[in-house]
Amino acid sequence: MNFDLKEDVAAPIDVLWGEVTDFSSFERSILRRGADVERLDRNAEYGVGSAWDLSFSFRGKQRSARSEIENFDGPNEFRVESVSSGIEVSTVVELVALSRGRTRLSIAIEISAKTLSSRLLLQSMKLARGTLTNRLKQRLADFAKDVEERQQRNA
Repeated sequence: MNFDLKEDVAAPIDVLWGEVTDFSSFERSILRRGADVERLDRNAEYGVGSAWDLSFSFRGKQRSARSEIENFDGPNEFRVESVSSGIEVSTVVELVALSRGRTRLSIAIEISAKTLSSRLLLQSMKLARGTLTNRLKQRLADFAKDVEERQQRNA
């Protein structure tokens, strides 16, 4: 199952790269939503090999996942691979400068199932694909709006 999302953001590519690679902010956001997150590497910088263990409740069961940055080519793209209970998720975030002050943010998410139970879960996600796509689009639009507001305040 694939999701492809695009959003044009009124911010320079370097500013947007700083926002999409602010993993500390994403860690805090995950914690606020009730999940646990632990960074596995101790490097000061984020890059290839940075990894996290996540623990969260989903559909009434406690689940865990491991995510790792597999590709980190700033300020153009990065790829995160995640594995959780037979489900593998590949997320590619790509930035393309449209002009000096405008950047296209593209996110491609590919989800695959490796076990029978994960295939059943993925099948139910496919039935709700429209709802999931709309939620993802709304979150991306909100993220872009926040980045643009911060960019205007700092300009």
